[in-house]
Amino acid sequence: MGCGASAQDVLERSRALVAPALKAVVSRLLPEMALAAGFHFGWAEADGSPVSPDGGAGGGKYVRSALALLSAEAAGASPEVGVPGAVGVELIHNFSLIHDDIIDNDDLRRHRPTVWRTYGVGEAIIIGDALHTLAFEQLLETGGAARLAAVADLAEATTAMIAGQHQDMSFDKLTSVSLDDCLQMLTRKTAALLAHACAVGAILAEAPPTVVVALREFGLQIGVGFQAVDDLLGIWGDPAATGKPVGNDLRERKKTLPVALALEAGGREAEALSDILAQEHLSDSDVALAAELVVSAGGGEAASEVARSALSGARDALASVDVASRPAAELNTLAAFIVEREF
Repeated sequence: MGCGASAQDVLERSRALVAPALKAVVSRLLPEMALAAGFHFGWAEADGSPVSPDGGAGGGKYVRSALALLSAEAAGASPEVGVPGAVGVELIHNFSLIHDDIIDNDDLRRHRPTVWRTYGVGEAIIIGDALHTLAFEQLLETGGAARLAAVADLAEATTAMIAGQHQDMSFDKLTSVSLDDCLQMLTRKTAALLAHACAVGAILAEAPPTVVVALREFGLQIGVGFQAVDDLLGIWGDPAATGKPVGNDLRERKKTLPVALALEAGGREAEALSDILAQEHLSDSDVALAAELVVSAGGGEAASEVARSALSGARDALASVDVASRPAAELNTLAAFIVEREF
């Protein structure tokens, strides 16, 4: 990756380095389990046949693994040092996606049927569990303080992510959610794993604690910004890009960041929005009106400001320590790519 590399260049380089290692780890599973995992990652069709070059199946963008590799490079090590951390974070991320699809009853993931829809709920639960276990197993294959520190960091991030998912699910039972609770939830559910991704390469490179802390804060801020934009996309995103109907989060009455900010603002719009979200079923017209109320109550713009502030905070965190200039520039490029998505 030369100076001035685009986000796509950075991600392609990560995929080229991490995908073979990830496949090698997944191949340790029983053949029928590896089959379902390979389908989820986009490496094969449901019957195990190769994916056609023009089939459009993809295994994700490898954003988290790219952050892990750049974390190692920022600390002065080669990207290969970060590969075990990159594989670990990809395995945990995909374990969570497989289970989330069951929880959310989602039929599609990356424009293909989800694992549970293709192979059944029980199989999907087991595949997710297997990926979770493999993440820690492959990190522990060699000894040393750095590997143990990486495992401990991944365990802490995974615990936070699971707690955030549970908190998110609990919001469905509430008529309203405070802004503080919403921010706490998204920090755990989304930002914790991104913070780990940005720290783990430096941990494996045995970087000074100040560098690890700064990179972790960089990732935490990216995570907050990512989720803020993701929540905006959940209401106003293009179905062709999101794979879900316009206003899907409102239709599901999710207490996402724009909604929490709109309700926190108070006033007639917030009251009307609260009344709509209290209904058991929402029609298309209810969803459209709720989206308008989120805007008029200021929830959309406020969520956008959270994303902008988080991106600025990420850049400040990275600038606070002396790290290699090219990886730092590419970390900032990825941060913009992650947070400044169009909606």
